[in-house]
Amino acid sequence: MTEKELKEYIINYYPIENEGVEWKDYSNLKNTLCGHEGDDVISYVSALANMNGGALVIGVADKSLDVVGIQHFGNYTLESAKSRICDKCQHLDSEKLEIIELNTDDTDKCVWIINIPKHKNRIPVYAHNKAWQRIGESLYEMKRERLETIISEITIDDDWSIKIVENASLSDLDEEAIEKARKEFIKRNPYRINEIKSWTDEKFLDKAKITINGKITRAALVLLGKEESEHLLNPYVAQIRWSLRTLGAVENKDYDVFSLPMILSVDKLYNKIRNVKYRLVRPNSLFPDEMLRYDMFNIREPLNNAIAHQDYTKCARIEVVEYEDDHLIFQNHGTFLPGSVEEVVKADCPQSVYRNRFLVEAMRNLNMIETEGGGIKKMFKYQSVRFFPLPEYNFVDGKVRVEIIGKVIDEDFANLLTQNKELSLLDIMMLDKVQKRKHLNDSEIDYLRKQHFIEGRKPNFYLSDKVVTPINNQKLKADYVKNRNFDDNHYKKMIIEYLGKYGKAKKSEISNLIIDKLSPILSEEQKRSKIQNLLSALRIAEKIEFKDGFWKLKI
Repeated sequence: MTEKELKEYIINYYPIENEGVEWKDYSNLKNTLCGHEGDDVISYVSALANMNGGALVIGVADKSLDVVGIQHFGNYTLESAKSRICDKCQHLDSEKLEIIELNTDDTDKCVWIINIPKHKNRIPVYAHNKAWQRIGESLYEMKRERLETIISEITIDDDWSIKIVENASLSDLDEEAIEKARKEFIKRNPYRINEIKSWTDEKFLDKAKITINGKITRAALVLLGKEESEHLLNPYVAQIRWSLRTLGAVENKDYDVFSLPMILSVDKLYNKIRNVKYRLVRPNSLFPDEMLRYDMFNIREPLNNAIAHQDYTKCARIEVVEYEDDHLIFQNHGTFLPGSVEEVVKADCPQSVYRNRFLVEAMRNLNMIETEGGGIKKMFKYQSVRFFPLPEYNFVDGKVRVEIIGKVIDEDFANLLTQNKELSLLDIMMLDKVQKRKHLNDSEIDYLRKQHFIEGRKPNFYLSDKVVTPINNQKLKADYVKNRNFDDNHYKKMIIEYLGKYGKAKKSEISNLIIDKLSPILSEEQKRSKIQNLLSALRIAEKIEFKDGFWKLKI
């Protein structure tokens, strides 16, 4: 089609910019597909998805709808752009996302129309770890009213765990598991102990919200079912596979599979894990502390969370991998509904959205998971007081993966935590990312800068003098000096003095002069680029010149 026809097509089908349509003059996709939060493509995808879906038209001017065209694609194709958007937008329905490319024959301009599906039932779509919405012509982090509207869309039909298993009866439940459940229920309700003891099993199971009017639910089978009753859940799977490996190995040294009832399998798996004593020498102490490698809570909480939030429709096992004397990995199928771990840790209220609401409520009543939604926050606290690395959460391929490390990896960072008592848990989480060279979003960067906790340029941040100085650790202080680049004039002076003494130099000689003096947080490519920029700046200032393959002082 011609440029005129393309403009008429857009005016005809996307005439008004509203909650369902957005026009953007993004001529450079390399910088705008996943760029600044609240102003890039993925932010708009989140905002449109969180209403009723819609279309994002890229390559047209705002207001006039003149065809500007996408001039710089970077390395993006239709497929790679779609993959990138789906990867960066948590909970987006990837199967329904569509990108259409329209080209003009007369002016060789390209426009993309991204058709964005509505968010899945009761699950907001996140970008940059935030759920976005469009208000007027701007994007904002989702307001609580809109979030509550999305959350309230949940219906009983969405809950896999509440379904009645018609051909199951009380005889399909394990007696030992029921007794264990009763004891845990009494712990939650000690003031009713005599009353609870007088209940029949049928009444107890109803009161604990495990069964419904005496009928066996899927939740009841998962938590209390006999092992031989597994077939009643068919084709769904309720199993945990434990694997033992040496660090770095992919093959198992040992493994086991735990089935129904899960309330007993949790204890069996816990006893499998080699939770031996760990000796920790604290700063300014000659005597080591002895503790278990893993806090008991930090094994049970991620395991019980995996059971509670597993997407059982995937017909897959929950995985627990133990790397000897090093770390544990817990993995379940299903997206992480709260969107980001930071939001969970920061929130002072329990989570509002659950995949298996009935199962979660039953597990709360049986003392298996936190009643106030603070379990993840506790895990982070327990790791930080031990000076161990914080839990690592990874959300890929529709799975939630949690890694718990059972030792001190970075003693300098551990010292930092002991000497900076004013650091909050969220402060520690963000500084942990800096130490691990993990991605920081714009709001985290702004916060750390305002607190003077970091220095350097994105993405090469390092711990600031304010954080390092109280530790009185010579290595950390030396690292700080190395990380902090001298200003450009320092390096320019070195180049001029070198050329003044030796007359001329190849670029490789100048690189050897400077490269090891640049900040170690820069990559090799970034170091080479900086050296080239220094030479270019000196040439433009007519201080030096490049002649016959050598750099020389300009006379």
